[in-house]
This record gives sequence, structure tokens and C-alpha cells, in this order.
Amino acid sequence: MLLSILLQAAAVSGLAKMGAAFGAGLATIGAGLGIGKIGGQAMDAIARQPESASDIRSNMIVIAALIEGVALLSLVVCILAIVL
Repeated sequence: MLLSILLQAAAVSGLAKMGAAFGAGLATIGAGLGIGKIGGQAMDAIARQPESASDIRSNMIVIAALIEGVALLSLVVCILAIVL
């Protein structure tokens, strides 16, 4: 009986760690895709209007930083799910 309870607790812990690792991977992939899309769209915009390149570049950097912040937050949540 006690062994059964311990095995169930170990299985739940393993599933939580696997879920957290899966979530961290998804967060990383999503951030990479988002920043890639921002970079591509910014280059298209600069090619169309080269005179506004500095404005486009500064907006691109701000948005990329926001995406990185969200990705970092999701990674911290996944790490906390593993630890707790």
C-alpha cells in the first residue's frame, strides 16, 4: 500500500517535470518565431521606406525586448514548476 502511494507520487512528480520542460521548450520556440517575424517585417518596412529606418529599428528593438521578457517569465514559471 505504501509502495503504491510512493510510486504514484513519483509518477506525478515526473509528469510535472516533463510538462515544465515541454512548456519551456514551447516558450523558447515561440519567442524565436516572434522575434524572427519582427525582424523580417522590419526589414520589409525599411526596404519600403528607408527614410524611417531609425524609427522602425527602435520600435523593433522595444518589441523584441518585450517578447524576450515574456519568454523569460515563462521559463521562470516552468523552472518553478519543476522545483515546487
